[in-house]
Amino acid sequence: MASGRIWLVRHGETEWTLSGQHTGSTDIPLTDNGREQARSLAPILAGEQFALVLSSPMSRARETAKLADMPDPEITDDLCELGYGECEGRTTAQIRQTTPGWSVWDDDAPGAEKLADAAARCKRVIERAEQADGDVALFGHGHIFRILGATWIGEPPTGGKVLGLSPASVSILGHEHEYHVLDLWNLTPKFLAKELSAR
Repeated sequence: MASGRIWLVRHGETEWTLSGQHTGSTDIPLTDNGREQARSLAPILAGEQFALVLSSPMSRARETAKLADMPDPEITDDLCELGYGECEGRTTAQIRQTTPGWSVWDDDAPGAEKLADAAARCKRVIERAEQADGDVALFGHGHIFRILGATWIGEPPTGGKVLGLSPASVSILGHEHEYHVLDLWNLTPKFLAKELSAR
């Protein structure tokens, strides 16, 4: 059984993470604060040795990797954010004006990616990571990482709804005996800064 851990690094803040707009295929750049958040990850990741570094092709993920001193990740479409279809660029509150009670976890928007298809992408990433000889770092997005976390522990993709994830956060997937476990989840930049200052 593979012993390496999988580090999930969500991209830093963007204008749409601030507004709550669903950001799938729209290539929104990091804000100045998002760039600072990404830079704050570099000292945390510097103490680790990664056998493989993968990133979503979106600029917000690639720039986060670069600013975190991981400038040359391998790009994979399997780490793209969940496809939101007609809900792209809209907030949950806006969507609920016409579809009361709507949730990305429960309903399919017209043209949206099926959660099962997103989970299949996550399984491919996990299989790739488990073939690596050591820890793996992934740079990507909130919803796809929440689905990946649920998939890792054997839950359906809807299990990601209870795995909140902040911009520029770090989460670590690991092993305990024969089980896949969440070693750490949603360590925020503020928390990580405190940990680094205590070193």
